[in-house]
Amino acid sequence: MTLTPRKKVWLYRIGMVLAVLFLILTVVNASWLAPTPQGSPKLIAHRGVAQVYDQEGVGRDTCTADRIEEPVHPYIENTIPSMRETFHNVGAQMIEIDIAPTADGQIAVFHDWTLDCRTNGTGDVRDATMEELQALDAGYRYTADGGETFPLRGNPANRIPTLEEALQMIGRRPIMFNFKSADPAEADLLAEHLNAARRRVEQAGDAFYGHPDVIARIREHYPDAWAFSAEDAEACTRDYVAMAWTGFMPDSCRNGTLIVPLDKQWPIWGWPNRAIARMKSVGGRILVVGPLDVENHPRGIVLPEQLGEIPDSYNGFVVVEDIWTIGPALRPSQDRRRAEDRERALDALDSRRARLGLD
Repeated sequence: MTLTPRKKVWLYRIGMVLAVLFLILTVVNASWLAPTPQGSPKLIAHRGVAQVYDQEGVGRDTCTADRIEEPVHPYIENTIPSMRETFHNVGAQMIEIDIAPTADGQIAVFHDWTLDCRTNGTGDVRDATMEELQALDAGYRYTADGGETFPLRGNPANRIPTLEEALQMIGRRPIMFNFKSADPAEADLLAEHLNAARRRVEQAGDAFYGHPDVIARIREHYPDAWAFSAEDAEACTRDYVAMAWTGFMPDSCRNGTLIVPLDKQWPIWGWPNRAIARMKSVGGRILVVGPLDVENHPRGIVLPEQLGEIPDSYNGFVVVEDIWTIGPALRPSQDRRRAEDRERALDALDSRRARLGLD
């Protein structure tokens, strides 16, 4: 087939366009041409040192206390001993806690909407006073064998703490506050308590996560703080994948949150160094999470070897479900667990890998 001069011109033009596109994709998005980030990953301990549970099929309202692994430590999520261990013995950089208002205008640190799953109480958390909540056994219904034994019952240290008790234990370390409600009034109540405690939210590096209406209200109180909803993060992540290959940053990522699952790092343009620089330039943050589940829900990482799937130069945040084992794996010098605790944790990891089909 003989090409006419006109066809040759068009082929030349198409070739030039493809060459320019290739240049954009390789140079504009080259991670190695971006500045090397300073620092190391910052681990967010989801609910502090907690009991790990089987996440398969877990929804928003699924009780998880009756599907925990065999306990290797006595700590329960969102309690004062859990918070102490999170920072003092296993080297987390941030802790995520769940908050709920009480009937007498206080704030409890507790995950569930009701008391039935974890405690020896019943009914809505918001219908109880703080005194009533603190009289309960927060570890009462945890079981790893279908209810034959309840190894975490009866420990008086495992009680539902007040926000003020949590703030005193955590001190100036950063906190991610998780709202469980869609009521903006809960943002007002939290701000009232934080201000009364003289907590400098922006200086501490605190974050807020929850329903869009609640997040909109908390931004009125703390406009410079890290605050996001699932919808916000989804929009930034989606728009970054769609647009950032051009070098242009979408508005949804300005002061936004980019979610990077371990199994979906490849579509993040310029990952990691270029993406880090881009998000920093617009005041955004990056959250690395574990592999997405079958319904594309993000979860924290659960195995120390998953740290090896994160690029060495990454210095953003990582959500961790099992800080008890993953914190010391990243920073062994900060591991202050007892020798017998380490051994039990290692044995539990082998069982977890087998359950996940990774042995």
